[in-house]
This record gives sequence, structure tokens and C-alpha cells, in this order.
Amino acid sequence: MLAVLIKQQKRKYQLWLLALTLALLGAMLLSLQLGAVGVGIDALWRPVSALEQQVFWQLRLPRTLLAVLVGASLALSGAVLQVLLHNPLAEPGLIGISSGASLAAVLTMSLSASLGFALPYWSLSLAAFVGALIVTVLLLALAQRRLGPGALLLFGVAIGILANAILTWLLYLADDASLRSFLFWMMGSLGHGQSLSWVWWLPALATLVWLMRQGRRLDLLALGEHRAQLLGLNVRRLQPKLVLAVCLLTAFSVAMAGPIGFVGLVVPHLLRLLAGGKQDFLLPASVLAGAAALTLADVIARNLLSVGEVPIGAVTATLGSPIFIWLLVRRYAAH
Repeated sequence: MLAVLIKQQKRKYQLWLLALTLALLGAMLLSLQLGAVGVGIDALWRPVSALEQQVFWQLRLPRTLLAVLVGASLALSGAVLQVLLHNPLAEPGLIGISSGASLAAVLTMSLSASLGFALPYWSLSLAAFVGALIVTVLLLALAQRRLGPGALLLFGVAIGILANAILTWLLYLADDASLRSFLFWMMGSLGHGQSLSWVWWLPALATLVWLMRQGRRLDLLALGEHRAQLLGLNVRRLQPKLVLAVCLLTAFSVAMAGPIGFVGLVVPHLLRLLAGGKQDFLLPASVLAGAAALTLADVIARNLLSVGEVPIGAVTATLGSPIFIWLLVRRYAAH
């Protein structure tokens, strides 16, 4: 009987992963197909003009792949944090990493405006990455002191509050032109990082692969630190590694696209509500669902208005919040 139940559960997870894979492929196809210039996936096999080649190979394809990688990074970071902090509502922005990255980027823009020089296209991404790494070092130092997940969460929240306070002053003192740039960065856009070299992606890809192989250890950690240690898990060594991996993925995501909410919070939580399951399922499922969700959000952001694009953070929050509220009501109203 137990073997039958295990087989049914495994088949259920396989069907979920297949459905999420198809959803991601469909989202990528839409992203490659839709845009202001009428060129799509058919550019791979039909003759196209030089402009169409440039749009497809230098703009649309890199942006689609970046959406996949950033969405996967945010969702996987949220899934790991929810286990690490024993909090189903944990997400990368909650522990101050996104705020630190945003503060560094806005400080760079403010300094550039006050000194009157133009920034190179990669400087904001580099500044955001450095800001996120500074917060990462602080969180790693705290994690190595074995303060526990609750204290780590509180310190992250405190760092985020301090960073947001400084951001508020910068926004208040900014002129109109600078204020618009600040707000556009803070609402997120894949346009920030789509022109950067693919070399920037390699650390994120390596971290994604490593984190997806930690399913069994995260299942033990979800039982509680004491039980995990009794079952042979070296919690003291694992926790700083998980914190560093999550921080690196979040730093990459904010550096490439600015702070984007919803994905890291809602995607892994929804998968846990709808499908349940162990981390060996939830980690790859979060990667696929996060990538599909952010790719679809970017399609909407690029095509909603005839001129310009909507900040992708506004799209994810607008679409994600009602879905999240509905699922929470559906799950907990019966209790």
C-alpha cells in the first residue's frame, strides 16, 4: 500500500513538473514573439533584415533568457529562505538584501547627478551588486554566530528598514529628473541588465545548480535544527552556505533587474499550497514557475503600453497580490 502511495505521489510531482516546463516554454515563446518590431521565433529559419536580426539576437533573446534566470533565482531564493527561516512568508527582500542593493544603486545615481557626469551602462548593476554583497557579509557574520533563524530574520528586517530610511531621504531631496530615475530603478526593469555580458550570469547559474541539489538537506532542516542534527546534518556548516547562496542569487537579480517583489514570496508558497511535497520537488518546481512567471510579467510590461514599458515590479505586484490573497482565503477559510 505504501509503495502504491509513493508511486502516485511521484507521478503527481512528475505531472506538475511537466506542466510547469510547458508553461515556461510557452512564456518564452510569447516573449520572443511579441514586441514593437514584428519579428519572432521565425527569425531562426527565415531571411530577416539587419534590423530584425539585431532586435531578435541582441535585444529580445537576451531579455527573455534574463527573465528566465532572474525569475528562477528569485523563486528559488524564496523557497530556500522559507525553509531556512521556518517562515512560509519569507522572501529575499525581507532580509534586507534588495534594500541594500537599491540603496547602493540610488546613491550611485545621486552622486552622478550631483557631480554632473554620465554613468556607463553597467555601473548601476555593479553598484547594486556591491550593495547586496555588503548586506550579505553582514548576514553571513550573523549566521556564523549561530543566532538562530529568528534573530537572522530580525537583523535582516532592521537592515532593510535602515536602507529604506536613507532611500526615503534621497527621494525627498532629489530633483524631478533624478526622482524619476530613482523610482524607475526601484520598480524594476529587465532593461537594466539585458545589455551586460553573459559572464555576469555564470555565478548565478552555478549557485542555482548547487541549491537545487540541497533538497534532502533542506527536508531535514525543515524538521528543526535539533532533529536535523540528530539525523546527521551539520547545521552549523550548512546554514552559512545557504545564506550565502541566497544572497548571491538575490544580488544578481537586483543587479540585473532592480528589486522585484512577489516572485520570491508567492511562487514557492503557492506551490507548497497547491502541490505540497518535499524539497526535491519544490526546488525545481520553484525554478520553473518563477522563470515562467517573470517572463510572462515582462511580456505584459513590454506590450501593455504602445510607447515605453511598464515597470515589471508593478506588473508582478498587481497580478500576484490578488492570486495570493485568493489562495490564502481558499486554504485557511475552512480552518
